[in-house]
Amino acid sequence: MGIILAIIIFSFIVFFHELGHFLLAKKNGIDVDEFALGMGPTLYSKKYKGTKYAIRLFPIGGFCAMGEDEEATDSPNNFNNKSVWARISVIAAGPVFNFILAFVFAIVLTAMIGYDRPVVGAVEEGFPAAKAGLLEGDRIERMGGKRIHIFREISIYNQFHQGEDVEITYSRGGEKYTVTLTPKKDEEAGYSWLGITSEGYRKAGFLTAVQYGAYSVKYWVSTTLESLKMLVTGKVSINNLTGPVGIVDVVEDTYQESRSYGNFVVLVELLNIAIMLSANLGVMNLLPLPALDGGRLVFLFLEAVRRKRVPPEKEGYVHMIGIVVLMALMVFVMFNDIRRVFF
Repeated sequence: MGIILAIIIFSFIVFFHELGHFLLAKKNGIDVDEFALGMGPTLYSKKYKGTKYAIRLFPIGGFCAMGEDEEATDSPNNFNNKSVWARISVIAAGPVFNFILAFVFAIVLTAMIGYDRPVVGAVEEGFPAAKAGLLEGDRIERMGGKRIHIFREISIYNQFHQGEDVEITYSRGGEKYTVTLTPKKDEEAGYSWLGITSEGYRKAGFLTAVQYGAYSVKYWVSTTLESLKMLVTGKVSINNLTGPVGIVDVVEDTYQESRSYGNFVVLVELLNIAIMLSANLGVMNLLPLPALDGGRLVFLFLEAVRRKRVPPEKEGYVHMIGIVVLMALMVFVMFNDIRRVFF
């Protein structure tokens, strides 16, 4: 069941990404050769107003073919004959739609389970927070120079900065206080923390769900960026990267662990995974790397500044190299996933 759920979640997220490209292409009057649901051999297709709409064999995402990698043709509606800003909007639409999807899912999830204010619910005796005088009901405003909106940001900051001193600004009764704390190792739990726990989740109305839904997306975006930073600086090994096989395993484990609590809990857990994956895909696609949307945007912004397009053959070589590197990375990640899951 986990495999089926993982395919549904991942396929819908990728499909929505491609839908962003498709809708903005149509909005800008760009020819779309094909818009497909799934990959592989075509099971069914129908041509309508110059676009082939297809359902393909493997239900994994989809694609939107606009001829962006081809030479400009005589057609005024060819992708490469449109203004640079029209092309930028089309390429950027994919990642933007991922953030929109994550936001919609986050609103739904917050409306279902509530929101976690960054308010101290309890202070553990013998740990830094208690020694510094923090009390139940204090609201954490800033941590390590970063604005804090939800309690999960406190937890993830602690996870990413194990053992590091941290400056915390908190409010109490309208007054703000700043302290510097050093996390203490909890021998039983096996990690260092400050000794504060959340007050729990509060019921959300519609406007609050929208507000904290946005905070949730911000949390996942910043978590992805921080993870990438740790990967680049060597704090996290490339062996920790997870691909499709690993995602399927996570979804399977989540489903098996939550199904005994009922369908509501299963839905909550899957929505949380979908928010994380959609925000993650949005961030990853905006990285300025060849073959990704971010790499294409780099060339388009160069064109906007220079008022002259980079020769298509040179851009094509760069993207081709990027595809080769990405494919090699995918094989490596898949091998690691299989080794972790099955051996």
